[in-house]
Amino acid sequence: MKRLLLALAAAIIMAGGINAQNTARRAQVAGIAFYNFENLFDTIPNNPEGRDQEFTPGGSRQWNGRKYREKVHNLAYAISHFTTKTTPYGPAIIGVSEIENRSVMEDVAAQPELAAWKLGIIHHDSPDARGVDVGLMYNPRYFRPENVTNHRLTEVPFRTRDQMCVVGSLLGQRVAVIVNHWPSRLGGQEKSSPNREAAARLCVAIADSLWKVDPEIGVIIMGDLNDDPMDKSCAKVLGARKDAKGVAPHGFFNPFWSLLERGIGTLAYKSSWNLFDQIIISGNLANPASDSSWRFFEAKVWNLDFLKDTEGNRVGYPKRTYAAGSYLGGYSDHFPTEILLRRTIEAK
Repeated sequence: MKRLLLALAAAIIMAGGINAQNTARRAQVAGIAFYNFENLFDTIPNNPEGRDQEFTPGGSRQWNGRKYREKVHNLAYAISHFTTKTTPYGPAIIGVSEIENRSVMEDVAAQPELAAWKLGIIHHDSPDARGVDVGLMYNPRYFRPENVTNHRLTEVPFRTRDQMCVVGSLLGQRVAVIVNHWPSRLGGQEKSSPNREAAARLCVAIADSLWKVDPEIGVIIMGDLNDDPMDKSCAKVLGARKDAKGVAPHGFFNPFWSLLERGIGTLAYKSSWNLFDQIIISGNLANPASDSSWRFFEAKVWNLDFLKDTEGNRVGYPKRTYAAGSYLGGYSDHFPTEILLRRTIEAK
């Protein structure tokens, strides 16, 4: 009887120790999003080469203050819905493309729907022939930028968007985010593919340079890549795999490949879906060595109902700002995307 009582006491003590250990740890979740803003220009003709003339009151779009304010409000309203139970203040990081300048990003961040988030902004003027850039918005309670570099794509015979690399601390763990808007499919997918393959090589070179300095840093490649996950630029040049299992720490995993195979895309053309808006992660974020490091656990396309067209032959497609020259007052011709990272930390 005495032995039985001692065994029960030991079991209770061990159970108490396990419960204490479990309650001493908690999960953290961070969102990383991307959104193509579809030609977010202000109304001021301030580009010396006239690249913004189309989006001015006197231009072909008759782009005026009312339309601009509606567009800015729509984008902010959309971003304000990028929330989950575990990310009530939205993503930690939001990469964006097709922006004219820093001020248009500031206008989006200042909207009532987002003002409480106090989003920080990183922008760089690119040499793009259309006058659009990439940028990054971040929530300072989650992400602290440390260094920003911009990388020119010199392998192509035209001016395009630079690739922006932002290194920073995501709740204490260093990550690098490379924001992209790769060359378009102008001239056809096959003919233009070498341009996007060149962009992918530049991403690889940036990642390799980051790992030479810090082999442990997690690398996130995001953007409108103008290619699908299984296309050569992504699957071959980047080497981004569909399955996270077995991806090397300095390899890449593409969680959006399986979504597209299930018929989920971010833009549609002639009744066919593409998923150009991708967020690709390094293997050390897909398969970290420890539960205390950030680990991928979900990818999503924010194809919310209010972002969809409800009329004509584009029902269910992204509701864009213009279509066939007519002003629709929509959001973007792309759905936004997001990944969620999770880790376990000691409770304070």
